[in-house]
Amino acid sequence: MSEQDRVLTERQGHVLVITINRPQARNAFDAASAIALEKAADVLDGEDDLFAGVITGAGGNFSAGADLKAAARGERASTRRGGFGIFARPPGKPLIAAVEGYAVGGGFELCLACDLIVAARTAKFGLPEVRHNVVAVGGGLFRLPKRMPYHLAMELALTGEFRDADFFHRLGVVNRVVDEGAALAEAVAWAQALLVNGPTALAASKQIVQHSGDWTDEDAWREQMRYARAALESEDRKEGLAAFAEKRKPVWQGR
Repeated sequence: MSEQDRVLTERQGHVLVITINRPQARNAFDAASAIALEKAADVLDGEDDLFAGVITGAGGNFSAGADLKAAARGERASTRRGGFGIFARPPGKPLIAAVEGYAVGGGFELCLACDLIVAARTAKFGLPEVRHNVVAVGGGLFRLPKRMPYHLAMELALTGEFRDADFFHRLGVVNRVVDEGAALAEAVAWAQALLVNGPTALAASKQIVQHSGDWTDEDAWREQMRYARAALESEDRKEGLAAFAEKRKPVWQGR
């Protein structure tokens, strides 16, 4: 399979649907897959008329994480955006994970790099790396304790056990639980619903929330403007105010 075929992209209006496409390997990531996902993230960030993204997996699973056979050959699924193409630097625009089947190891960490998670109730999540004497260095060990109680995050990290979507929904890690087979449709519909809002404001709001945990209150008043300024000085802000005054729907440009 070529690098291009490992990750597929489809534009649905202003939403980019990204599909991890290695179903024969439960969508596990080798080096070529990581590069392909990074390129998809670059497209989402780089195109003004793309306002949000959805990431999913082909063949009934989200992702089983790292391709251990590729890792044994010495391959590293890392890129300039970090592991699996987005771990360290996800897209700046809202990104929703649509999860069916297994999202484990790096696959779970990929969900945690997204902003919202829609999961089928039959989906399974976990960090099983310790079972192979591997450490989950794709963000799971520091992102998960920020999203759920410490001792439960520690239990998952130390046991390597899987939990279902309802477990994570109760704790607020998963936003929405749907019937099996419906995760992608729900995620795309949610992404489309977000687009009534201004796209530059969506991106700025995401980035401020994303970085807020690193700031003191004093820092936050200053640092938030680094991200808000692009929205506040954009053509979309002018359009939003004009549309309100004229009692019509705004026509967003993404700039």
